[in-house]
Amino acid sequence: MTARPPRMDDLLATERAAALAREHGRRAVKEALRRALEERRSVWRAGGAPSDAEALCEAAARDLDARHAPALRPVVNATGVVLHTNLGRAPLPPRLLAEAARVLARYVDLELETETGERGHRDLKVESALQELLGTDHRTVIVNNNAAAVILLLNTLSAGKETVVSRGELVEIGGGFRVPEVMAASGALLREVGATNRTAPEDYAAAVTERTGLLLKVHPSNFRVLGFTREVTPAELAALGRERAVPSAFDLGSGLLLPPELLETGGEMGVREALAAGLDAVCFSADKLLGACQAGVLLIHPRFLQAFRRNPLLRALRADKYTYFLLAGALDLYRRGLWREIPALALLAAGPRELERRARALRRALLRAAPRRFEIEVVRAEGRVGGGAAPLYPLPSPALAIRPAEGSASALEAFLRKGDPPVVAPLSGDRVLLHVRTLLPGDGAAITSHLARYAGPAP
Repeated sequence: MTARPPRMDDLLATERAAALAREHGRRAVKEALRRALEERRSVWRAGGAPSDAEALCEAAARDLDARHAPALRPVVNATGVVLHTNLGRAPLPPRLLAEAARVLARYVDLELETETGERGHRDLKVESALQELLGTDHRTVIVNNNAAAVILLLNTLSAGKETVVSRGELVEIGGGFRVPEVMAASGALLREVGATNRTAPEDYAAAVTERTGLLLKVHPSNFRVLGFTREVTPAELAALGRERAVPSAFDLGSGLLLPPELLETGGEMGVREALAAGLDAVCFSADKLLGACQAGVLLIHPRFLQAFRRNPLLRALRADKYTYFLLAGALDLYRRGLWREIPALALLAAGPRELERRARALRRALLRAAPRRFEIEVVRAEGRVGGGAAPLYPLPSPALAIRPAEGSASALEAFLRKGDPPVVAPLSGDRVLLHVRTLLPGDGAAITSHLARYAGPAP
């Protein structure tokens, strides 16, 4: 009698199928087995031997893994760009993620004052941490990103009124985010002053009328104007605002909390410096130089707080409990002096000797794992801070320049990028560059494993 494929009931009764059902659910496993059976039946009908139960269960397992893979997976960042937007910007501290798994699996006191039993406000714990860290009495509003912070700022203080901005700061950043379009969406009216390369305090002063709602400065993010230039400083803008009784604000962008000399950040202005200028509001991202999760942080003079809290837009833009927990946890690491546990900050603080040592150690490991299959040299290279911070600053980043003995560098780059985990690295001529500065713990082992399996280009 000709052999036939196994019956569905027999497949579901196997230990392998039972294990898959515990992980994926019986219904999903049954559907995957049905697809595997249908695929093999065409072979059986053509005269081939049917697959046994073990092979069909393994095919179903591969199917399930592909269909139900997590939405995101780890990537090795060997690009030299620390805050790489395509790779999720700042990675989060492992300690904080472990604590989040413990706490956020349960109900939490997001808006409850346990001492009184009354409703509290979700911003308060983050607010107290920022006030302590920055030595300010500015109040805090947290929203889901800095674009939301800008929209809320404009809508609260300048809806239906004019917002005065330098022409040199009407920027566009990634994803088509343009300041004039954000203003239009917020209900604020744009009043441009100055020239592309030069704007003085007098230009702002001449534009102030009874229709003025806000004086705004915007971080230029991913570009700089060089040469014959002039920009209005935060202190100058704040002084004019006080003189004319008009609120002043700064879209700072990158959110540097540490003293600039501790990190390789190319002279980016810090949040403390911006607040010291006397501005009424400062907003910035939490997932850039602050090193935490995606969020927009607004620091607001106390006299404006209730206007922000009453704005109906806040409910649409506010952050959730996961954001509050992760942001507050990162700020607590700052308060305890443990900021080096924040991965992005540790990468930016790494000195040249340490990076050179890491590069040479990784080179030795790669040569041992794949002898005579690659030419590997430690070279000087330049990365970037990323995330719109310090766009012209060449971040020193020693790299391994790898040339395969067989095949092209582009074939090796594709092999690394398509691995598990993917290794993302740039090409430089006929070599792949692995920037050491952006490698996290464990990344060197992943790269070594990949290169040990590289057999050259497909025939």
